[in-house]
Amino acid sequence: MPETIFVGGGTPTLLPAAMWARLLNAMASLDLLANVREFTVEANPETVTPELMRTLVASGVNRISMGAQSFQPRLLKALERWHDPASVARAVTIVRDAGIANVNLDLIFAIPGQTMAELDADLDAALALEPTHLSCYSLIFEPHTPLTKRMALGLIKPMDEQTERAMYEHVMGRLDDAGFEQYEVSNWARRGGGAADHRCAHNLLYWRNDNWIGVGPSAASHMAGRRWKNRPHLGAYIAQSPDPTLAEDETLEPARQVGERLMLALRTREGIALAWVEQALAADDDRRDVIDELVAIDMLERTDTHLRVTNQGLFVADAIVARLL
Repeated sequence: MPETIFVGGGTPTLLPAAMWARLLNAMASLDLLANVREFTVEANPETVTPELMRTLVASGVNRISMGAQSFQPRLLKALERWHDPASVARAVTIVRDAGIANVNLDLIFAIPGQTMAELDADLDAALALEPTHLSCYSLIFEPHTPLTKRMALGLIKPMDEQTERAMYEHVMGRLDDAGFEQYEVSNWARRGGGAADHRCAHNLLYWRNDNWIGVGPSAASHMAGRRWKNRPHLGAYIAQSPDPTLAEDETLEPARQVGERLMLALRTREGIALAWVEQALAADDDRRDVIDELVAIDMLERTDTHLRVTNQGLFVADAIVARLL
């Protein structure tokens, strides 16, 4: 039985509450919720309603992740996001009134034209809502998106690397001062005493290269080195149920499995156990030399128990982990 469930994509909150109730009742009837300690639903702030939240809470949902992205209308327009910034605060209030205290907000920085003052204003607005978790991502120009096409046409210009680094460093300082622990390159959890742990459980599964099952169109799964992804088209997925055709399916070779585990674990501030590295890397594996080189230039460090990215290495984490694949 799963310990964490994540319903993502933002679109789940577009479903009518009655449909949500049927879905969640079906999950309960299959005893899928018995051992779940974290049940996250990704929400679009414009579609959060009291009725929907009451339905989710009654069915065991205890964490909401919301895409704020920015609180500046000008920057939201640049990102081609059309929600009203005020809807985020309204939605957070509805979520909390329904009884869900564990709330994540997504923010994007290094948006073309963004100033440091605007970044500060976004951080101020997000922190004022007292989330338990923040995901802060530097803007990535994904292939085949309208934003990337506009960049290719010269209509927008990406943030220069020096300013992007300064913004990332500023985010780290502001959130540390506000009581958040950075536990992964782009993720911060509010520090808590005792048993409180606001780190995202389903994301930790990914970074630890554990096993998970994805259900529905486009959902990805991983089991013991095998990765697969369902077809993205809803109609095709339903038509082929209960055994839909996969869009992708691969089983990684042992050496690639080692590389992926290194890549994922080194995104976390904890890093990866030195004992595992010693056991997994053969004596003649070139990655041992790469690790020694990165330690020598202060990009990686060895603690008593772990290999991890240094504070300096965080700024080029993607380049570091790419060398260890």
